[in-house]
Amino acid sequence: MSENNVISKLFDVRNKNIVITGSAGLLGSQFALTLTKSGANVILVDIDSTNNNKLVKLLSKYNSSITQYQTDISELSDVQNLKNSLKHDFRQIHGLVNCAAYTTKSSLEDTTLKHGQTFENFSLANWEKSIKINLTGTFLCCQQIGNLMARQKSGVIVNISSIYGLVGADHRIYGKSGLNVPASYAATKSSIINFTRYLAAYWHKQNVRVNTLSLGGVMDKKYQNADFIKKYSEKTILGRMAKKNDFDGALLFLLSDASSYMTGSNLVIDGGWTAW
Repeated sequence: MSENNVISKLFDVRNKNIVITGSAGLLGSQFALTLTKSGANVILVDIDSTNNNKLVKLLSKYNSSITQYQTDISELSDVQNLKNSLKHDFRQIHGLVNCAAYTTKSSLEDTTLKHGQTFENFSLANWEKSIKINLTGTFLCCQQIGNLMARQKSGVIVNISSIYGLVGADHRIYGKSGLNVPASYAATKSSIINFTRYLAAYWHKQNVRVNTLSLGGVMDKKYQNADFIKKYSEKTILGRMAKKNDFDGALLFLLSDASSYMTGSNLVIDGGWTAW
């Protein structure tokens, strides 16, 4: 086997069945595209069936299997049904990417909630919804789908966190953008990092590896104004916000044999935001 083939095999995810929650979102859809292009069988999980259907059409031109399930990951019965469907439809689940999240962007789109931009005015309803999706949803998916992996004695889980699970948000950069990161986001994303360590230790005998991927801010001009983008970019060593495909390599690394000696770790991809 040539040296190039050895390296390619290390990062190979071809024919692996990989579940992505939050697949209809900005990062979830990008991860789905990358994994599909890489030959994985992608399993799309999102409550948003409309955008998931659009994603299926986009991915259908690639030579990989694509399956989707409409699921509310914050509801136990929904996730149990998902687990049963996966058990019935697939011989093995190789990977789980917990990407679903209730973010600042989500709250701006949510007309059912009233909330202020300050901590003092932040509504209990918004706090509870963030906890339910970001933390309880990750817990349920790990519990139910991770159990399948533990029974099959193999699997990889990647939990998506954020720089704001590591450091406090710099509120000076937000100005009047309305994009201030809420306390609930920081609380849930920091919790995910240690929850990941717990799972890695818990499933060590079942050969289930669990790692966190903590990400910096992704440019999205639909929601971010020029002033915010400029101020955020100046805070990073690389001088820019992330492009949505900047995390693809890290994801492939964590889901493949290239990271076979890695579990309970937190891989930070943030353009140097947390380095100074």
